[in-house]
Amino acid sequence: MYHSVADSSEDPYHVTVSPHRLRRQLEWLTARGLRGVGIAELLRERAAGRGRDLVGLTFDDGYQDFLDEAVPLLHRHDCTATVFVLPGRLGGSNVWDPLGPRKPLLTAEGVLAAVGAGMEIGSHGMLHRELPALDDAGLHEETAGSRELLTRLTGRPPAGFCYPYGTVDARAVHAVRAAGYAYACAIDPGRLTGLHALPRVHIGEQDNALRLHLKRRLHPWRRRPVPEEATLR
Repeated sequence: MYHSVADSSEDPYHVTVSPHRLRRQLEWLTARGLRGVGIAELLRERAAGRGRDLVGLTFDDGYQDFLDEAVPLLHRHDCTATVFVLPGRLGGSNVWDPLGPRKPLLTAEGVLAAVGAGMEIGSHGMLHRELPALDDAGLHEETAGSRELLTRLTGRPPAGFCYPYGTVDARAVHAVRAAGYAYACAIDPGRLTGLHALPRVHIGEQDNALRLHLKRRLHPWRRRPVPEEATLR
């Protein structure tokens, strides 16, 4: 789970990875015979009994620096990824982060450029709101509404959704499934773990080779395993 790829010197939320660090992390994957891909591809390959050498890479929030900094590095290492964007804030900034710094988000043209670069586009909701706190109308807008806008923009319905802030409950999972998403990403969904609440591990600027090794080894112990039947077909 990545977010912004930029200078990490001003990063109060610890969600920014520098281009240098991302390059080193992708080199770490490559050196171990692993390749980063989008989540839809990872799930399809696993469903077919393949893909043990694949690692799902996700970038939340849809920052402009995904296109400027991450995509060239991903291409250089023969990787792809899923970028979860906010169709209600295209061309805006991360106003949900009160401490800043302000960072530009992808425009509609930027989203299409990411598609053209071979990246998977998923929804991060409409406006980056915590789903469990919303009423039924707001929940529908964030899930089904954002999917409809992305379908209009890209010409294809997004397969994946990502819960803003990683917060999820049974009602949110039901809304995401009802909206037609094939899968959804969370962080540590506990008993809700499944195809519509996939666990992920945060990757940050401090994650060097040793920390990546430990996170890879500890992930199955720290989070519930995804049921075998939870595969995208």
